[in-house]
Amino acid sequence: MDIVHTSPYPRKDLSNFNPPPELSLALPLPEFSIMKPKTIASILSFALALTSLGAQTEPVKTEYGLVQGTIEDHLAVYRGVPFAAPPVGDLRWKAPQPADSWDGVRQTTSFGPDPMQGDGQGNVSEDCLFLNIWSPAKSPDEQLPVLVWIYGGGFAFGSTSTPVHNGEHLARKGVILVSVNYRVGSLGFLAHPELSAESPDDVSGNYGLLDQIAGLEWIQNNISAFGGDPDKVTIFGESAGGISVSMLCASPKAKGLFRAAISQSGGSFGPSRPTTYPGENMRTLAMAEQSGITYAENAGASSIEALRKLPAQKLPGGWGSGTSWPIVDGFVIPGDQHEMYQNGNYNDVDILVGYNSDEGLSFSRERTVEEWTANVDKRYGPFAEELIAAYPPVGDRVSKTARDLMRDAAFGWQTWAWATQQAKTGDSKIFFYYFDQHADQPADSEAADHGMPHGVDVPYVFQTLAPNDANLSEADYTLSDTVSTYWTNFAKHGDPNGPTVPEWPEYTLDNREVMHFDDKAFVGPVPSADSLEVLDDYFEWRRTASGKAWAK
Repeated sequence: MDIVHTSPYPRKDLSNFNPPPELSLALPLPEFSIMKPKTIASILSFALALTSLGAQTEPVKTEYGLVQGTIEDHLAVYRGVPFAAPPVGDLRWKAPQPADSWDGVRQTTSFGPDPMQGDGQGNVSEDCLFLNIWSPAKSPDEQLPVLVWIYGGGFAFGSTSTPVHNGEHLARKGVILVSVNYRVGSLGFLAHPELSAESPDDVSGNYGLLDQIAGLEWIQNNISAFGGDPDKVTIFGESAGGISVSMLCASPKAKGLFRAAISQSGGSFGPSRPTTYPGENMRTLAMAEQSGITYAENAGASSIEALRKLPAQKLPGGWGSGTSWPIVDGFVIPGDQHEMYQNGNYNDVDILVGYNSDEGLSFSRERTVEEWTANVDKRYGPFAEELIAAYPPVGDRVSKTARDLMRDAAFGWQTWAWATQQAKTGDSKIFFYYFDQHADQPADSEAADHGMPHGVDVPYVFQTLAPNDANLSEADYTLSDTVSTYWTNFAKHGDPNGPTVPEWPEYTLDNREVMHFDDKAFVGPVPSADSLEVLDDYFEWRRTASGKAWAK
C-alpha cells in the first residue's frame, strides 16, 4: 500500500480545529498488432519516458502550446499548467478568459501560485489559474477516466499544492487526477452593480465557480493528449469543494462537462437569506450587490475602476462582508437549488455523496447549553423547540447530540436533501456514505463523544495519511485504501463497487441505506434520520411566505 506524505492535519490535533464560522470539500499497453508502425513508435516513446524516474515527459500539445512535465515513479506529472488568462488588471472580477498561447515548450514542473487569500503572504497571487495533472497512462491513446479535484476552504482559502492533495496515489489506481485552482474570497465572489452593468450577462460574482467551469472546459479540450477520456470525467471536492460540486451539478453552464460527481461534506440546498448561516449560505444577486457597494466604500474606492487599481493585499478582507461566497445570480446558479431539483432542472449524473460524523466539532462555538439554546432559538425561531428536542444536549454540556444539529444543518441535511430529491426526479445512480473514523477516547474524557471532525476524510481519500503515526492504527491505513478504491472505481464505472471492496448498495427511496466507514466499510441506516426529517420541515417552512418574511 502506498501511504506517503505527512498530512497537515495530524489526527491528534483535529478535535481542536476551529475554522472561521463562515465555513459553516497502470493499465496494460494496447495491442500492437492492430496499430500502424508510426503509432507503435509513438507509444513506445511515451512508455519509455514513463519508466525513467526523474526524467522529463515528452512534450504534450495543448490548445495554448506545448507543455513538459516530469516522470515520478512511472507517473507523468504536470504542475502549473495554465488553463486561462491571469485574472489581473482589467480582468479582475471578470469571467476567466482564454490564456495566451506560447512558443516553444513550457516547463510545467512546479505548482503555480495559490489564489490570493489571507494576508497575501506566501506563494499566493492573483495570477493563479493553473491546474495539475497526474497521469499513469503509458500512451496518449489509453483514454483513462479522469478525477477532477476541487479544494475546500470556505470559498476564502484553498490550494492544490498542499501535500494532502497529492494526486499520485489515486492516479496509481488507474485514473488521471487533475486538481484545479480557482479564485477565492472577494476576488472570486465580489458582486457590485457596476460589475453587473459591464457584464454581457448582467451579473457579477461567482467568478470562482466560472474558474472551475473553465478548468473543466480545458479538460474537455486537452485531456486526451495526456491519455484521458473527456467523456469519463468525475468531479470531486470537500467542504467548499463539495458545495462547488453540488452547484456544478445544478448549473446549466457546466452541463456536459462531467459524467459523475463526488461530494464530501458538501451540498447547497438551503434557501437564500440576508443573514446567512451554515447551510443557509446563499444570497441573491441584489443582496450581494449591496454588500459589494459597502465593500468598495470600506476600501475607499469610489468606483470599480478605482477598486481594480488597488493592490490585492490592500483590499478589505472578505470574511463577514457578504462578498466571499457564491450567490444565486440567475446565470451560473439559476435559482434555489432545492426547487431546481424538485423540478428536475439539474445535471442528472451519477453521484457519490456523504459527510463526517462530528462535523459540528469543528464549527460549534457555544461553550454552554444556555448559549447553544439561545443561538438555536435565534436561527430557527418557531422550529427551535422541536429541533432542540431532536438534537438534545446531554446534561450541562454541548454534547455530540447537540453538535449534530450544526453537522446536519450544514452538511448532513444538504446531503440527505440532495440524495432524496435526485432519487425522486433523476435517473442516475446515487451512493451515500457516513464517515465515522476516529480514535476511541476514555469514557471519562471530555472527548469521549467526539467523532470524525470536518476535513479529516480528505487524507483518507488521497491516501496521504501520515506514515507511522502513533495516533493511527492499521485499520486507518486499510480503510484509506478501501475508500480510495471506492472513489476510483466510481470514476471508472459510475459505481464504487468492485472485487476487492464490500458491496455498496445504491441509495433509493425504497432502500435508504448508506455505507458507513468506521474501521471498515459496512452498510447501515442513515444516521439521525428522524432528526433530519425535522430539518426537512424547517427548510420547507423557510421557503413559504411566512418563512421568507421571518428570515428578513
